[in-house]
Amino acid sequence: MRSAPALDSTLPIEVDSLVKSFGAVKAVSGVSFMLRAGECLGLLGPNGAGKSTVIRGIVGRVIPDAGRISVFGSAAGSAEARAALGWVPQDLAVYPRLTCRENLLSFGRYHGLSGHKLNDSVAWCLEWAALQDRSDELAKNLSGGMKRRLNMAAGIIHRPRVVLMDEPTVGVDPQSRIRIFEMIGALRTGGAAIVYTTHYMEEAERLCDRIAIIDHGRIIALGTNEELVHNAFASRSQVTARFAGSSPGIADWVERRGGHMVDSVAQFTIGNSIEIAALLNDAAEGGLELADVSLRRPNLESVFLHITGRELRD
Repeated sequence: MRSAPALDSTLPIEVDSLVKSFGAVKAVSGVSFMLRAGECLGLLGPNGAGKSTVIRGIVGRVIPDAGRISVFGSAAGSAEARAALGWVPQDLAVYPRLTCRENLLSFGRYHGLSGHKLNDSVAWCLEWAALQDRSDELAKNLSGGMKRRLNMAAGIIHRPRVVLMDEPTVGVDPQSRIRIFEMIGALRTGGAAIVYTTHYMEEAERLCDRIAIIDHGRIIALGTNEELVHNAFASRSQVTARFAGSSPGIADWVERRGGHMVDSVAQFTIGNSIEIAALLNDAAEGGLELADVSLRRPNLESVFLHITGRELRD
C-alpha cells in the first residue's frame, strides 16, 4: 500500500482532501489548500458553505472523517500545532468582569507564558490593540470595537506564527475597522501568516493575497483577486440593470438575454460597451422599461455571484 506523502513542515497550514460530515450532512467534501509563509489567505463562502468546519478543523476542535491538516508539519490539535497557531473567533471570548490586562494575563497563562515573557507579551498586545489607556478597564465596559480588539489580542497573546481570524470586524464601526486593518498589517509585517474569513468583499480585496471561495463544502475557486476576475470574466465587463415596475416577464427576458437576477437587479456580461444599445432596444421591444443601467469592470463580488449564484451573506 502506498504511504501518504510527507507533510510540508515549511507551510504554516496544509489542508489535504479534508472531509467531514455531521450525521447525514456533509459539511466539507475534499477541501485542499495551503497557506504560505507571510501570506493572508481569504476564505469566503455563503453561510453553511463549510468555512467554520474548516477553521475548527485547523484549530483541532473538529476531527476529520478523512484527509489531513497540518500546522508547520504537525498534526492539527497537537501541542506543536497549538503553540504555533492563534485563533480569533467570531464570538467574543474575553471575560467581561476582568480588566483588559487581566484578560491578557489569563490567556497568556493558558498558553504557558509566565514571568517577564508574559508581562512583555501583555504590554505588546495592549500597544498593538491600542488599549494601553484602557488596560485597567473592565472588558464589559469597553465599546464594541475595543472588545473586538481585546478579543484579537487574547487570540495572539502567545505571538503565534500563523493566525486564524474569523470575521474579526463584524459589528464594528468604520473607525474601529480601520484600526483592525492596521493591527493585521502589523502582524504581517512581523511575519505572521493569516487565514481570514469575512462577509465583506472589500476587506478580502484589501487584505488578502489569495482568496479561496468555498461553497457546498468544496473549494470552487482559488487565486489572487485579479486571477479570479480574469478566470471568470476574461476581458468582459458587467452590466447591471434595474427595471421600472415588477412585470412577471422581466426574469424570463433577462434569462433569454443570457443574464441572471440578483435581488431584483439584472446582471449581464458583455464584451463591448456597444452591446448595451442592443440590450436597451431589446428591452423596449419587449415592453420593459429600464429605470437604470450601469457598466463596470467585474470585481470580487461579481466573481462570487457568477460562480455561486448567491450573495456572500446568503
